Amino acid sequence: MPSLPSPLRPLSAAGHAPGAPGIAPSWTASDKDLVGTALGSSRLWFTLGHGIVNEVYHPRIDIPQVRDLGFIVADDEGFWVEVKRHGDYELSLPAPGVPLPTVVHRHPRFTLTLRLCPDPARDALLIDLELEASPDLRVYVLLAPHIGGTGWRNQAAAATHQGRGVLWARQGPFGLALAGATPEGGDALGAASAGYVGVSDGWQDFAANGRMTWQYAEAGPGNVALMAEVARRATLALGLATSKHAAATLAGSALLQPFEQTFSQQRAAWAGWLQACRPARDLGLPEELGPQYAHSAQVLKTHSDKTFLGAMVASLSVPWGDQGEERGGYHLVWPRDLVESAQALLVLGCAGEARAVSGYLMATQHADGHWNQNQWLGGKPYWAGIQLDETAFPVLLASSLAARDALGGMRVADSVRRALAFLILNGPASPQDRWEEDAGVNPFTMAVCIAALVAGAALLPEPERALPLAVADFWNARLEDWCVVRDTELGARHGAPAYYIREAPTAILCDDRAMQRALPINNHSYDLALPASEQVATDFLQLVRLGLRRADDRLVCDSLKLVDALLKTDTPYGPVWHRYNGDGYGEHQDGRPFDGAGRGRGWPLLTGERGHYELAAGRDPLPYLRAMAAMARRGLIPEQVWDDRPRAGFRPGEPTGGAMPLAWAHAEFIKLAASRAAGRPIDRLETVWARYRGVRPEAAWTIWTRGAPLTRRQPGTGVWIILPEPAMVHVGFDGWHAVADEPTLAHGAALHGVQLDAARLAGCRRLDFTWRALRSGQWHDGVASIELV
Repeated sequence: MPSLPSPLRPLSAAGHAPGAPGIAPSWTASDKDLVGTALGSSRLWFTLGHGIVNEVYHPRIDIPQVRDLGFIVADDEGFWVEVKRHGDYELSLPAPGVPLPTVVHRHPRFTLTLRLCPDPARDALLIDLELEASPDLRVYVLLAPHIGGTGWRNQAAAATHQGRGVLWARQGPFGLALAGATPEGGDALGAASAGYVGVSDGWQDFAANGRMTWQYAEAGPGNVALMAEVARRATLALGLATSKHAAATLAGSALLQPFEQTFSQQRAAWAGWLQACRPARDLGLPEELGPQYAHSAQVLKTHSDKTFLGAMVASLSVPWGDQGEERGGYHLVWPRDLVESAQALLVLGCAGEARAVSGYLMATQHADGHWNQNQWLGGKPYWAGIQLDETAFPVLLASSLAARDALGGMRVADSVRRALAFLILNGPASPQDRWEEDAGVNPFTMAVCIAALVAGAALLPEPERALPLAVADFWNARLEDWCVVRDTELGARHGAPAYYIREAPTAILCDDRAMQRALPINNHSYDLALPASEQVATDFLQLVRLGLRRADDRLVCDSLKLVDALLKTDTPYGPVWHRYNGDGYGEHQDGRPFDGAGRGRGWPLLTGERGHYELAAGRDPLPYLRAMAAMARRGLIPEQVWDDRPRAGFRPGEPTGGAMPLAWAHAEFIKLAASRAAGRPIDRLETVWARYRGVRPEAAWTIWTRGAPLTRRQPGTGVWIILPEPAMVHVGFDGWHAVADEPTLAHGAALHGVQLDAARLAGCRRLDFTWRALRSGQWHDGVASIELV
């Protein structure tokens, strides 16, 4: 007769653990196996990595509460295995895009099966567990709380609640509880302990003694961890709430419903949501790409918050998170990433969810029209930079909704008006580019801003349209003057007599020689700078994607030669591109994690952007879709992939320690699939295409603002002086001859201008002007001058 498994040892924890406050806390690895949430009222999100739960968020998607929840299998004779480190596991799903994982950890001495399902009606995560092994083996759960988004100042306890064993943690307004039940309804937790990480936690107990010998009742405040023996067949419930007792109540009530019932309900809910999305077959995707399409749709859905409807974080991960404590990571809202994701939701047929994104953006817009560089869900800024494309992207989303008649009565004119005013008064140079680094004139930012000015103008009353259209035409006409270099040694080596650069210094607006100025390259352990003329990026492809330049434009084609020579890497899974030459955002050359310095790697996102260019050029982008899918792991597309020689832990084309998944990359995959079906980039707006059709325009006006105080007129144009308030403009020509006072006319709430047409400027060599603000009566301190010939 086979022997029975060893019974659970009773909870007999006592005393306070030694070693306060524990070692310095860190987050967990960013390379996820899965991201998930419930379809329902539950406000809990979870991720899997290395076969265990390794982040849990509650009650918002930007507040992580748990570092990881894993398991040890051991006997009492010195044998023990932490399954996360053993690494031999398989993960399966009921269907692609249904985030209810079964994880099977295999070892010569045991098989540990974990099935996960969030409770749709409670803030609780269920883990169904079964250990198949000889009777002498036991299984233990390890729980590392980071309550309130930090590993510091946590309190932990191993105790009982209402007669059931429970692991507790709390800090401030948050509490956590882990409880368990056997199939018969009995208590699934046995011997338990609380400790300080790195000193007296359960892992250290096994490392020092080969078995569980410590049973401390309490630990904290500090960096704490919890451990308990678990029945070999059990369901665990992790509850999160405003106190530890409330969390225990949620966990206990979640355990009362059979796991299979909850699992079946969620499987049906996710399958129904996916079925309501636009199917992959409608896009003509090959069958093998259907699963990736479903995974990408699920990733976008999972990254949405349930309190701040319309808010989505960039990634449920912290890049290189196991190296430090920084909470922010990518658990933040970037307006650019958010709009890119919302446009993919539109493709999926989720117009209501995309409309909610637009509403959220309008609610968090600043009074002057711009948006934060990034922010917590409630709108509080995290980093304080300004990127003009992040003010333009929300306008493009509103325009896309309007083009699909999907605004649902939402009033967008005021938001658009303020956003366009901010762009006009502060562009075309941006304080930061889309990679959040240098200030200057950037082709990607320019493309998005010009498209927003044109598309946004169509959402305003007729009298307000002239100025944004004139500014768009002027910037579009000057793009090559500001962003292209010619006859350089770099270009000559690669057959590119002229090419778009990564970014021109802001001074280019008034000084052609600025192109030779050095621009810093960030994320290096030493000061690195290159002349702007020697820095190249893929950013100019956005000009083609949004309809400002044609794919066969000579400058575009020559720039591609240079980009492919300097930035492209062919991996076993397909091509990837670096963001720009000299990029330092990535692992070091020897594979060490990014620590503020490193070497940038290939981005699958940029593979998708290149696919959009190929489509615009009349070629099938299917190879780029296949490459993105091949570089995904378990359906998750990483921020970066290794594109160097193989090293320990790194293989070409496989994820690095950067963010994984990156929601923007999943949005890019979905949009490229839809663009391929449509035969054109689907985020190219018809209003923009109708105005430019990929051809550089002739501008009627040179636009002068305080943000772009140009010193030369574009030949043959009039001069339009734009100020942020009503004023009397005092003008004179060629040394203050023909002096006149010109009152500004209003062009919306924050734009006031004076137009001096080309006929009036004929025969003059210089325009001088200053102004007096009408509200305050104060004169501007200084005189502006514009060369007219």
